Amino acid sequence: MNTILTLLGEVTYLNWLIPVIVVAVVLLIVLMLVPIPTWFIALVSNAHVSMSRLVGMKLRRIKYRMLVDVYIRARKAGLDIDIAELESHVMAGGNISNVVNALISAHSANIDLSLQSAKAIDLAGRDVLNAVKVSVNPKVIETPVISAIAKNGIELRVKARVTVRANIARLIGGAGEETIIARVGEGIVTTVGSSENHKEVLENPDLISKTVLKKGLDAGTSYEILSIDIADVDVGRNIGAQLQMDQAEADKRIAQANAEERRAMAIATEQEMKAHTQEMRAKVVEAEAEVPKAMAEAFRSGRLGIMDYYQMQNIQADTSMRNAISGNGEGSVGKGGKK
Repeated sequence: MNTILTLLGEVTYLNWLIPVIVVAVVLLIVLMLVPIPTWFIALVSNAHVSMSRLVGMKLRRIKYRMLVDVYIRARKAGLDIDIAELESHVMAGGNISNVVNALISAHSANIDLSLQSAKAIDLAGRDVLNAVKVSVNPKVIETPVISAIAKNGIELRVKARVTVRANIARLIGGAGEETIIARVGEGIVTTVGSSENHKEVLENPDLISKTVLKKGLDAGTSYEILSIDIADVDVGRNIGAQLQMDQAEADKRIAQANAEERRAMAIATEQEMKAHTQEMRAKVVEAEAEVPKAMAEAFRSGRLGIMDYYQMQNIQADTSMRNAISGNGEGSVGKGGKK
């Protein structure tokens, strides 16, 4: 009898213990899946987030604690946004903290900035929070030293400061600071280059600012130019005089090259004439060498007599004497002067 009662007691104990264990296991699983502390913090902060959404964030490996903190901050600042929008931005790789801070700053400064625009700007790679700050508090962009030359050839080195304000509506697709600096530099070069004298620019530096501002250099950029102030203007080199000196030196070298070419051609012509003269002299000497042979042959054949020979000598002597008298000869009658 006692054994039966003992068995009945054990069965009753097991029937009570098993449900307790099941409940404990279920509670443990719920505690592991549901971030109750985060849910409770959101609840008491008047930024309610459902349990199912928190579980879904945890299963999707989203930093739900950070996301809930950002959501609470947005709700406390008076922003009417949905946590689902923030969650989708986090999953897209955006910086949700930066976006919400930008929205809070824009809301405080009465700047029209929607959540969709802020998310798009952030995903485009722009710092939306810094853009809102620049829109509230304009920034100054300092250009590098820009070299420009007036019409009289004097170089001016100009440094400018550009005060800009961010244009929220053009942050997506708008050009950045580099474009502003490049356009301002182009305007400075154009203004100085159109001046007849560099002294005009030195006397009225604001002429550059007025001319540049009229060009609408902020078109298509993410900024609105408020003012352009000329910080410094220095006189540089006399480029016109340097160019004239360089041109004169180049002309001098060209003239020297042309003269050297003509001299070389003259030397070549002279050498050619000398070679031709030498060739002619060689032919004359060769022909003169044949004369005695021809005369000897004429004596032997009887075609030339002794009187003919003497007569020819007399003619040569007379010719030499005339040349000597006229100054064309060597001043001697020659060996043929005697009969």
